[in-house]
Amino acid sequence: MPGAVEATQATVDISVVLPTYNEVDNVEPMVQEIVAALEPFGRSFEVIFVDDGSRDGTIEKLRAIAATDERIRMVLFRRNFGQTAAMAAGLDFARGEAIITMDADRQNDPADIPRMIEKMEEGFDLVCGWRHQRQDGFLLRRLPSIIANKIISATTDVNLHDYGCTLKCFRRSVAKNITLYGEMHRFIPAIASWMGVSIFEMPVNHRARTAGESKYGISRTFRVILDLITVKFLLSYSSRPLQLFGAFGMVCGGVGFLLCLVMSIQRLFFGVPLGDRPLLLLAVLLVFMGLQFITIGLLAEVQMRTYHESQRKPIYTVKEVVN
Repeated sequence: MPGAVEATQATVDISVVLPTYNEVDNVEPMVQEIVAALEPFGRSFEVIFVDDGSRDGTIEKLRAIAATDERIRMVLFRRNFGQTAAMAAGLDFARGEAIITMDADRQNDPADIPRMIEKMEEGFDLVCGWRHQRQDGFLLRRLPSIIANKIISATTDVNLHDYGCTLKCFRRSVAKNITLYGEMHRFIPAIASWMGVSIFEMPVNHRARTAGESKYGISRTFRVILDLITVKFLLSYSSRPLQLFGAFGMVCGGVGFLLCLVMSIQRLFFGVPLGDRPLLLLAVLLVFMGLQFITIGLLAEVQMRTYHESQRKPIYTVKEVVN
């Protein structure tokens, strides 16, 4: 992937990745809380702030912090690319065996990190946070989130209470094989499920925002819906698109053919006129729609084969090879 940077081997035990945008009042207290949570844990760690084009002094504040602590790293974007891009960059630059993602607004609690790592070490590949006592407004934040989580869980077959919680703990092998586009950071568990990873969801502490402004709004709902369609297609039909489009094509074409057959029988044997029947136009339309869907499916098959073969994209993932 262009722009991706990956260390050849892990040099620390834990990487904490924080996508950051205009959080000048939060970054320093956040660093203090992360250090206070991880130093007693006895593991080496790094903290990676991925600044997504901040303009409020966040970068200057981070530079000052990084100058006093070599464990603090910065990835600075040239402009605002969005949270998904920042998340992807953080995963690319992370060097830890365990990789933590969390928000920089201090609503996620760093004290939960050791518990999540311990749970991962029990055998899970991905540990997701669940804000079971979420400190946000009900009407504009919690209610849409509840509805979205149920829809996403039903669509992807990965049942979680809280897809929107950024606080997650990854094994390195999982984090380095996740490719993110659009607004897909919230679908990470569903995307990771394609690899056959084991996922655990655990309740985490969620705190009210004390500084800065929320970057989330109801307008994201429409983008989430479109990305959900993309994720569902990638999970279920990315290697066999003809089965999706071909099914629609056969249904449409079959119904259209049957209608044409019935009307042909009526015209030939019962003298029923066809010139003034809108049903004839519908039948012809359905036949052509069926042909178009099947054609789209064939073209998609060619594109997916080109995608996998030209980039050597695997159609499987290996967990372990014995002997």
